[in-house]
Amino acid sequence: MSTSDDVRALALALPETTEKVAWSMPTFRVAGKMYLTLPDDETSMAVRCPKLERDELTLAEPEKFWVADHEASSAWVRVRLAAVDDPDELRAIVVDSWRQAAPPRLLDTHPELAAPA
Repeated sequence: MSTSDDVRALALALPETTEKVAWSMPTFRVAGKMYLTLPDDETSMAVRCPKLERDELTLAEPEKFWVADHEASSAWVRVRLAAVDDPDELRAIVVDSWRQAAPPRLLDTHPELAAPA
């Protein structure tokens, strides 16, 4: 089971990530652009996710992924932390969301964070 402490450590280890409380919850931003939040008393995380992939995830693993009503029209998905047992999967989810918000200069200077081929 993953925890909000695991998420926080992964997020803050990524280049130019800062933590800021907004809407009464922790949010994580890269170069000022939000890419992750810890809502629901930090029992889940919300991450950036293209809508097509989001729909596939929520259909394939509804016990792990869902879309909050107020995020239905945006490219975000929720992840139940208790349903993520694999540290590598958790890292991949966090890094993927970071990549979607990071400016090109960071992607260029951190090729180790590039999307898998």
